[in-house]
Amino acid sequence: MGSQKSRAVTLDIDGKQRVFDIDDPELPDWVKDNAFSSDNYPHKKKLDWDEYEDTLEALQIELVKVQTWLGETGNRVIALFEGRDAAGKGGSIGATRAYMNPRSARIVALPKPTETERGQWYYQRYIDHFPTSGEFVMFDRSWYNRAGVEPVMGFCTPEQHQHFLEETPSFERMPVKEGIYLFKFWLNIGREMQLKRFHDRRHSKLKSWKLSPMDIASLSKWDDYTQMRDLMLRETDSEHAPWTVVRANDKRRARINVIRTLLTKLPYAGKDKGAIGDLDESIVGEGLAAFKD
Repeated sequence: MGSQKSRAVTLDIDGKQRVFDIDDPELPDWVKDNAFSSDNYPHKKKLDWDEYEDTLEALQIELVKVQTWLGETGNRVIALFEGRDAAGKGGSIGATRAYMNPRSARIVALPKPTETERGQWYYQRYIDHFPTSGEFVMFDRSWYNRAGVEPVMGFCTPEQHQHFLEETPSFERMPVKEGIYLFKFWLNIGREMQLKRFHDRRHSKLKSWKLSPMDIASLSKWDDYTQMRDLMLRETDSEHAPWTVVRANDKRRARINVIRTLLTKLPYAGKDKGAIGDLDESIVGEGLAAFKD
């Protein structure tokens, strides 16, 4: 039997050279000890499970009210979820849609474009999934692939990337002026937390499908993704379509604050502000300003 090629990589983390081998079943101490607090995460431990479940249930009851309101008024909602790999996008979407009627609360997670789609106007395949009357549509990654994954991994040209940054604020003005409520969430995690989640996926029989070759390739491209993130937030954060940044090292707090943001801003009937509660301003911010101390 031939030996498996090592996937160990040397990473520059805070000026220190660290070796990370995702195939090693033992998570390195420097990852384990720093994952939760990475990126200066302000909380010391996860939100208590009982508090999380009680809070989430109250918020999900409000989301059911939102869906009733959408059906009665014909209003439409788009919520797109972006962030680094393993930031918790799918879990946040799942918590949001858990008790909504799936007939009018849809998740859109598109595969790589087909040959036909590659020849279309870039936004076209996303527009095909926009909501009709009464629908709530959640994008698990969106047209913002062209602001992050594509330029970092070489899937688009620099000219295509620049064109996207220039045109997207105008593109997003169209659905907003049409009356669609548009939410843009960036879920942000620290580097050690991403490594921990990648490692968890690699060594879990239930989650291993979540770890893609693209994830492995991104291990040494942290700074490139950071540069693209900051450029995206600077160029596409607008008054009509602002970015909400949620620090997501604690998935529980992230999910709660994503839902709270939606509920706070939607003018639905029967809103219970006491049940919604207040946003955690230590982990929720707006646009690029969320990364400034």
